[in-house]
Amino acid sequence: MNKTITPYQNQATKKEQVADMFNNISKTYDFLNHFLSAGIDIIWRKIAINELKKDQPQLILDVATGTGDFAFEAIKILKPKKIIGVDISQGMLNIAQKKIDKRSMSKRFEVRLGDSEKLLFDADQFDAVTVAYGVRNFENLEAGLADMFRVLKPQGKAVILEFSKPRIFPIKHLYNFYFNYITPFIGKVFSKDARAYSYLPESVAAFPDGERFTGLMQKVGFKNTKQRPLAFGICSVYTGVK
Repeated sequence: MNKTITPYQNQATKKEQVADMFNNISKTYDFLNHFLSAGIDIIWRKIAINELKKDQPQLILDVATGTGDFAFEAIKILKPKKIIGVDISQGMLNIAQKKIDKRSMSKRFEVRLGDSEKLLFDADQFDAVTVAYGVRNFENLEAGLADMFRVLKPQGKAVILEFSKPRIFPIKHLYNFYFNYITPFIGKVFSKDARAYSYLPESVAAFPDGERFTGLMQKVGFKNTKQRPLAFGICSVYTGVK
């Protein structure tokens, strides 16, 4: 199993450190997301959400919802009755709640503070579960996937968007240079938390992407698992059915 990568490498659990990190960067998170990806992250979200279009889910759980961008895009594209977003960072949820209030969407989108690996929902409850850039931050990846599987209805679908590691020259080398040098520098300037943006490439490097990740999905019960690489493998969309 991969070495556990943590944001601050102190005595706190990975879960506690991840929550602290996102609380620290919550106010600049959206700006840096779009800036560092040149806005391509918006396209990647749409591609991931379109994986659910033919399923027409009405009740969706958005795990590690952050500031809610993925959920808002899902509401626009899929038009579900409701999305519930869960995150361990109150700072990120505060930003999401401001967006909800501003758009008068409280009936369609609700956010809750919670542990993504111990979801406080009954089994067989959701038509779909989504996660965007969140699973690599799980303390116990297998436990998190198993709980997502538990709360899905039979035939429900999970859609997971996550960074992966490109393996094609010269994309691999350009990606590694940008992620390891440019990203931490820009993150330090704008977020005042240098470690948060050094943790990003470390956590991606340690993440079991590709077939290793679909293998974990299958291990906890998912069927018909698929990986769809995006942008030469910089990012991937994973899907699985209960």
